[in-house]
Amino acid sequence: MRKRISFLPFLVAFGLIAYLPYATPAQESLPELVRRVKPAIVAIVTYDAKGEALTTGSGFFIRPGQVVTNLHVIRGASRTDVKTLDGKGRVYEVAGLLAVDEEGDLALMRVNMPPERPRSSELAITLPEEGETVFVIGNPLKLEGSVTDGIVSAVREVPGVGKIIQTTAPISHGNSGSPIFNLKGQVVGVVTVKVTNGQNISLAIGSDRVRELKPGALRSLAEIPAKDKPLDVGEALYRTGLDSLWLGNYDHAVGYFENAVNRNPKRADAWIQVGYCKVKQGKNEEAIKAYQQALQLKPSSEEVLNKLGDAYYYAGRLPEAIESYKEAARLHPERPEAFYNLALVYFESGNQQLARAHAQALQLLDEKLYEKFLSETRAAR
Repeated sequence: MRKRISFLPFLVAFGLIAYLPYATPAQESLPELVRRVKPAIVAIVTYDAKGEALTTGSGFFIRPGQVVTNLHVIRGASRTDVKTLDGKGRVYEVAGLLAVDEEGDLALMRVNMPPERPRSSELAITLPEEGETVFVIGNPLKLEGSVTDGIVSAVREVPGVGKIIQTTAPISHGNSGSPIFNLKGQVVGVVTVKVTNGQNISLAIGSDRVRELKPGALRSLAEIPAKDKPLDVGEALYRTGLDSLWLGNYDHAVGYFENAVNRNPKRADAWIQVGYCKVKQGKNEEAIKAYQQALQLKPSSEEVLNKLGDAYYYAGRLPEAIESYKEAARLHPERPEAFYNLALVYFESGNQQLARAHAQALQLLDEKLYEKFLSETRAAR
């Protein structure tokens, strides 16, 4: 009898061979990641008009010839140099500023350098999750190219600024402006040390704020006022409140914001901060009044409408929360937050049909926020 030959092993082998080019590459090790992203990192030194060194910091290329750092690193400098960290390193002078973000403490600098070795960093599209491993490369205490790692302790919101990332990665003086990377080698945030207050907390502003830095006309470094230039009292109060808000110290921050609105009742951003702190304190009726004041000053603000809706929601006033969220969605139908809020509040009020409708609209706008909604509603069932 002729022996039957099975072709299955050959098919399996062929399938495996055909599949290999499409296999997912192995996760890079931390040393491999560091080697790959380090060429985009720079050490920064600033100088006064006499050529005396002022301060040191860190930064990174976001595009060829364009470096991001903290604004407070270069404030008051007459000249700024950056030193690359690959090979023996080379020093290049900063030509000027392309963009400045006062609230986010960010600056985009143009660097005078030849174009033969383009350098740039990839910005993460999504925020890191709590517990996710991250690492930092920077220039702490003039120790160029130092690497530290840790995990994400928390991701908090600061109204008007964005998402703040708290990590356990150790940072020191000179780390200001350092990028925080995820394990894909993407920048998730930029370190700032301005509000650590001796509590050994590493804080960074999220990459979304960095993405908003759009290059404009080149400006001189001298156009940025020195660090010791006195601020208006109301502005000083507001900024002190922001420093506390970065740390999540709402009880301390709210007093500064209330003093700021007492001095200038037409300052909408200060009213927003008062409302935000009041919600965190559980004083929802007071928060509603603060957000209503802000809404009078900024009637088309999606941010204010969503936050007013939140205050109504936490106060148990669901119909008013829905109306506020609906107005935010009507004014800005391209933005997902109001649809997420509406889907969630309709779900919790028992209107499954409207919850599904707004969840479907949310899915088209923001898949990750839609997944968050699904996760939260599954847990509530």
